Amino acid sequence: MRSLLALLLAPWALFADGQKFSVDYPISSLPSGFVFATTYNLWIPEGVKTIRGVIVHQHGCGEGSNKGAVTAADDLHWQALARKWDCALLGPVIHQPEAANCRLWCDPRNGSETTFLRSLTDLALQSGHPEVATAPWCLWGHSGGGFWASILQAKYPERIVAIWFRSGTAYSAWQKSDDPKLVGQVPFVELPPAAYEIPMMANPGTKENGDKRFNGAWTGTLAMFKAYRAKGAPIGFAPDPLTSHQCGDQRYASVAFFDACLALRLPVTGNTLRKIDQAKGWLSPLLGDIAVLAADFKGDLTTSNWLPDATFAKAWADYVKTGATSDSTPPPAPFLVATKATDAGVEITWDAHADLESGLRQFIVKKDGGSIGRVPETPKNPFGRPLFQGMSYGDTPTQPLAAMRFVDKGAKTGSKYEIIAVNGVGLESK
Repeated sequence: MRSLLALLLAPWALFADGQKFSVDYPISSLPSGFVFATTYNLWIPEGVKTIRGVIVHQHGCGEGSNKGAVTAADDLHWQALARKWDCALLGPVIHQPEAANCRLWCDPRNGSETTFLRSLTDLALQSGHPEVATAPWCLWGHSGGGFWASILQAKYPERIVAIWFRSGTAYSAWQKSDDPKLVGQVPFVELPPAAYEIPMMANPGTKENGDKRFNGAWTGTLAMFKAYRAKGAPIGFAPDPLTSHQCGDQRYASVAFFDACLALRLPVTGNTLRKIDQAKGWLSPLLGDIAVLAADFKGDLTTSNWLPDATFAKAWADYVKTGATSDSTPPPAPFLVATKATDAGVEITWDAHADLESGLRQFIVKKDGGSIGRVPETPKNPFGRPLFQGMSYGDTPTQPLAAMRFVDKGAKTGSKYEIIAVNGVGLESK
C-alpha cells in the first residue's frame, strides 16, 4: 500500500503504483562549493524490497532543459523499466540559468558529482532504502547530460551498468584540453581499463550532422565511438534518422538497451556488476542497419556496432531505419479502477503501468460495454509518437502531468465501467 505521506503529498495518479521522494540543495556559500541550486527526484516502485540499481535520467544544458526535467521521475515508461528490475528512477534538476556556463555543472568535477552522491545518500535515508546510496547506475544523458556521464564514467566505472549518450559527450572537449578557451574547464580525462567494459550507446540525431549549432554532437559521439570501439569497448552507434538535437522517439531504443544491459549485468546479490561477454552479442557495420550474431560477423571488429542481445539488435535495427521501434504485444491492463458520484456526474479513476516496449498512448473508457471517451481525447507529441503524458524536447513528460481520470458527465452510479490501455503503436490491453 502507498504510505499516507505519499498520498498527502501529491495526487495518487501521478505515482503510478510507487512513491516519489525529493531533496533540494541551495547554492553553496563556500568558495569551492557548487554554484547552482539543485533538486533530485527519486521514484521507487511499490512493494520493492531491495533496490538493485538507480536509473539516472540527466537533462542537458540551459534553463529550458532543467525546467522540463522536473517530471523525469514521473515518467510512466521509464518507471516501467525501473519496476521490472527493482530499480529506482532518479531525475536530477540542475537549476542553471539560461545565460550561465553549463560547464560549471556538466563537468561533474565542478561540484555536480559531489551533489549527486549527496542526493543518493539523503534519498536513501528519506526513502528507507539504504541501498540507494550504493546501488549501481544506468546513466542516460542528453547533450550536457551525456557530457556529464562521459566524465563520471572515468571516476566510477565499477558502479555503471550502462550508458546512453543522447547527443552529448565530453570526449572531444577533453581531447582538445590545450585549447585556451577550454583550459580549466575540461581537463583531460584518463579512462581506466574498467571504463572500457561498460556497455554504451552513442545516439546523435542524423540532422545534427553538418548543423551549424549541433554538429559537435554528431562528430563528438562518432569520435568517441570510434576511439572506444578501437579499444574493444562494448559500444554501438545508433543515429536517429528523424531528429536533430531533440530527443525524438529515442526512449524506445534506450529503454530496450538498458533492459538488455540490466539483464546481463545486475548481480543477484551485492553490488559487483557482472562483466559482458561480447562474444554473445550482436554486431553491425558502422552506419549499417543489419546486425548478426558476433560469431557470424565478417566485417571490421574495431569499427563494428556492438549490441547486447538479439532483442535489442532488432530494436536497434528498427530505430536506425525508422526513428522508433516496433511492438507486437499489448500493454498491461489498467487496475484499481474506481468510481465516485460527483455533482458533475460519475468520476472514474484508475492506475496503469506503461508498456515496456512502446509506452502508453491513451486510455479508452467503456460504459456497459460501449466506448464513451478517451483520455486524452487526442494525444499529442511534437517530438515523436503521441503519448498519454506528452513529451518534451528532453524526453520528459509535459506539464501539468496527465491524470488517469474521466468524468461521465450527468451520469448516475450503477453502470459498469472498464478502462482499456492503448500502447505507443496502438495495441489495446484486455
